[in-house]
Amino acid sequence: MSPRKVWAIATKELRQASRDPLSLMMLLGVPTMMLVLYGYAINFDVRHVPLAVRDLDQSRKSRDLVAAFVNSTYFDLASSVGADADLDELTQRRTAKAVLAIPEDFSRRLAERRRATVQLLVDGADANTATTLMGYASSIVSEANVDLRAEVEGRPVEPTVSYEPRVFYNPELRSTQFLVPGLIGFILMLTAVLSTALAVVREKERGTMEQLRVTSLKPGELIAGKMLPYLLISLIATVLIVVAARILFGVAVRGPYLSLFVATFIYLIGALGFGLLVSSVAETQAVAFQVGMVASMLPAIFLSGFIFPIRSMPIVLQAITYAVPARYFNVILRGVILKGASLLPYWQDVAFLVLYAIVVMGIAYSRLTRPEA
Repeated sequence: MSPRKVWAIATKELRQASRDPLSLMMLLGVPTMMLVLYGYAINFDVRHVPLAVRDLDQSRKSRDLVAAFVNSTYFDLASSVGADADLDELTQRRTAKAVLAIPEDFSRRLAERRRATVQLLVDGADANTATTLMGYASSIVSEANVDLRAEVEGRPVEPTVSYEPRVFYNPELRSTQFLVPGLIGFILMLTAVLSTALAVVREKERGTMEQLRVTSLKPGELIAGKMLPYLLISLIATVLIVVAARILFGVAVRGPYLSLFVATFIYLIGALGFGLLVSSVAETQAVAFQVGMVASMLPAIFLSGFIFPIRSMPIVLQAITYAVPARYFNVILRGVILKGASLLPYWQDVAFLVLYAIVVMGIAYSRLTRPEA
């Protein structure tokens, strides 16, 4: 393989990309725009949920309980309703996502040292949010019980078990810290696949692919020359995404940058190879775009652990995820970016990315070097 010929093809591809501002903007601007869009749009943090209160007791004890809910910052008091209010209508009109109902004998039962019952009605249309809200409410009521016991007994209540949680790597439990690394893998896969697929199919549409084949270029030199510019552009896009993640979302790379670069480089080789594979089966840019979008975007979102936990999927889908490179890249990214790890603990994930790149590049090479490709 002649480096001079490869560089000549790469220079031609870079010049052609520079003359197409729309494509260049797609390769450099769209990844950052997608990071901003998805980073702000996808958020699993549950805060400031509108809460309606039906307090039939109207005592100091009931007001203290309501204050505990509101002061937690998980709930915001949206409205106070009377005994004749239609609680179903409150949730149907989205006035409130949760309703706290306090009976009229609440304070009396507490004064008699009897069990006092309150009810929390939660809008379960969003099951994840509802589950989270019930967990928050349980914690708030538990703390209120401790305060009530201390007030009744006239002294601080010493807990039997001292529970002191400590969260590593994401102490604020911000969902963006978990989602942004996954977004990087998703965005890079999408842009790398589309860029190479469209570049090769463009040559087919213009009839210049056959002209390149009759030159002294070897197939490997042609493929390498086609890939090199988009590998460079994708690495630049990676830098832009990492910088944007640091500035906009406070997601800093805690691990070695060399580990991040090596993992990203291997991942991009596989993604670019998959783009070449797509170009070998597509004859038009429209078809290449559609096939590339479906084949790269859907697995990277649904089968990589980016949003949905793999362990919660059916066994068949769990087996399919082993063939999705974004699954392994997301594990590496979260380890390097959030945990400050090197590649050593993730050598198996790196090995799969290398294997995936070799296999995909081999298949793409065999297809593109056929006379009818």
